[in-house]
Parts: sequence; C-alpha cells; structure tokens
Amino acid sequence: MAKIDTDQDLRQALEGLSAAQQRRLGCTFAEHLQHLIRDERLHRAIATGLRETITPGELEDAYRAAKAYAVKSYTDCGKDTDWMAQADHFVAAATAAALTPDDMLTDKQNRAWKAAVNARMAVTCAMMEDDTASETDEARHQHRIASAFLQSALG
Repeated sequence: MAKIDTDQDLRQALEGLSAAQQRRLGCTFAEHLQHLIRDERLHRAIATGLRETITPGELEDAYRAAKAYAVKSYTDCGKDTDWMAQADHFVAAATAAALTPDDMLTDKQNRAWKAAVNARMAVTCAMMEDDTASETDEARHQHRIASAFLQSALG
C-alpha cells in the first residue's frame, strides 16, 4: 500500500512499520508542526528521532526531554486558555509518543498513530488562534507524508 487516502489506510499502513520506522514517521508528523514549538529541546528531540540510526541512550534522552516538556507544558496550558501553549503541548506529546521506548508500549499502541493524533490535537488548538490552520488539511498532509515515507521505505 503506497497511496494513503483515509485514516483507515493510514492505520493499516502503520501496523506494518518497524519500531524505528514508526519513530521516524511520528517525528516527521511532529516536525511538520515545528512552528508551534516554544522550546529548543523539543526541536532537538525531533531531530534525534528523525535519524535513521540512533543509540538506545540517544533515544532515551530524546524521549525524556520530549516527555518532560510535554508534562511541563500540560501544567502551563492548564493555567489559562492559551491555545498556542496547548498546541505546543500537543506537539510535545506527539514527539514523546514517537520516541516512546519499546518497553513502555502496549501491544496495541503504535508510535506513529499516537503521534499523528497528538499532532492533529495541536492543530485543533492552533485553530482557535489562527484561522488558517485546518485539522482536515493536517490529516491530508499526514496521509501524503506516510505515502511518501512508505514509498521510500519500500523502494
């Protein structure tokens, strides 16, 4: 399956990816929303997660940085209705999802899908402040990213 047009297609395609491929694709989803990020550590975590080869220590460090920022930003965005802070939080959550170590996942979890959903939540929050943001466009963009990713991985 190289062309992805629906979320059903996306989920089916994601099930066939290795852990490393899920990580890289999930980080690609987060990278697309880097304009919503407020902390440089998150940019570095995404860059680390996008690399084809990564040591277990690098993965753990990147995951911890993303997870810590997601926790911090969750606390911050609960203080008032700062929609862009909430968008930032969901990009952090998407990054942490993509970088989740194997031993922290259940059998039914997929890093890339969880990253995709959190990325869409980020866009939903951004829509409250930026009327050019579109959740539908983000889903379509994810479909295109995944299609291109699969074509490069298979060919």
